[in-house]
Amino acid sequence: MSAAPPLSSSGTFRHGVHPPERKDATEHLAIERVPFVEELTLPLSQHIGAPSKPVVEVGQRVRRGQLIAKPGGFVSVGLHAPVTGTIAAIERRMHPNGQMMPSIVVRTDPYASQRVGAPTGFDLADLSPEEAIKRVQLGGLVGQGGAAFPTHVKLAVPEGRKVRFVVINGCECEPYLTCDHRTMVERPEAVVRGTQIIMSAVGAERGYIGVEMNKPDAIEILRQVVPDGIEVVPVQVKYPQGAEKMLIDSIFKKEIPQGGLPIDLEMLVNNVGTAAAMADLFDQGVPFIERVVTVTGPAIVRPRNVLVPIGTPLSSVLEHCGGLTSDARHVILGGPMMGQAQKSLDAPVLKGTSGVLCLDRHSVVPRTEYPCIRCGRCAEACPMFLNPARLARFARGERVEELKAQHIWSCFECASCSYVCPSGIPLVHWMRIGKAVVKNQKVAE
Repeated sequence: MSAAPPLSSSGTFRHGVHPPERKDATEHLAIERVPFVEELTLPLSQHIGAPSKPVVEVGQRVRRGQLIAKPGGFVSVGLHAPVTGTIAAIERRMHPNGQMMPSIVVRTDPYASQRVGAPTGFDLADLSPEEAIKRVQLGGLVGQGGAAFPTHVKLAVPEGRKVRFVVINGCECEPYLTCDHRTMVERPEAVVRGTQIIMSAVGAERGYIGVEMNKPDAIEILRQVVPDGIEVVPVQVKYPQGAEKMLIDSIFKKEIPQGGLPIDLEMLVNNVGTAAAMADLFDQGVPFIERVVTVTGPAIVRPRNVLVPIGTPLSSVLEHCGGLTSDARHVILGGPMMGQAQKSLDAPVLKGTSGVLCLDRHSVVPRTEYPCIRCGRCAEACPMFLNPARLARFARGERVEELKAQHIWSCFECASCSYVCPSGIPLVHWMRIGKAVVKNQKVAE
């Protein structure tokens, strides 16, 4: 067995920004369960890749944890009933992305116990690598950090490649959000157990759990339960520390090659919530049917960390937390940097929903856009060392070759550039447009 790589002494990466943390409202609040609602909406597209395909019919009775949609391809996952009840409809419903998307609607049985059933876990040692990957895929596991990338795809190490080190992301660098923090504090054994399962599945030598230093209680609790072979690594507080490329740079001082992935450095990165879900799946046979969500912001009456069945309407989650204040202006899924504003509270909580941020009129101030003054602050903030102002100009002019030459696809839309721009230019918006311009030309060709 080869030696572990030397860890970074600085515990950070170059560039980035320091937005106010604003986690104090929920960081010390224990997770509480949101009651089951009368009806849940489960979009078939809750992850990167092909939508899931229904395997149930309208009027069919389903039990909690039952598979109701199978993977629609390799880059796709299963979908399960979050409650015992009846399939009320298979139709288009409001998706958090603002579109009407194919969904399965489950009407809850008010008299059911809503238990998943007796534990039916399975031993990884009894499964071939292919069988283990299939179990994870059917279990519906996706990354819980926000991108919702299917977990089994990461575990499917290509032939000729290997994973030596598993990195578990506990940074949670987005302001306001504390769901990962509370998961580490309240379920440290599950996080560690999930890390061990992931390490075994890919044959890794060591595991590292990276946690920002503004979560000292999580660091201490995890250190009390980690076994030999897994190390808890504190990293400095900076945004976007939770991006996998930044986390690897912070811990190991190694950069992922341009256009590459962590596996190019023989590493694999997963979120702490995903690790805990992995433990639930293998030890108890419980698929991904609920997740921890932070409900916070100045426009919510009672900020909370809540355990929410997937498919629960945002309106019901907000009602459980006391409802919105009279001066509420925006409801955002995720954090303020990368989150998505909602146009309807009928949209449901998805597998990738980490937070529900409620902002009032004082925290939503329209910005006047002025011409770029060539100050260079966006380039100094960009953790990928891009020139966002230049890319924005190319995007405005639909200059495809220049966008590709300036590595537009290296941008992961962290919004650090928009945050520091003194001219109020929505630079991350132009990054998205630039990517669309390049993609559209490729499709046309």
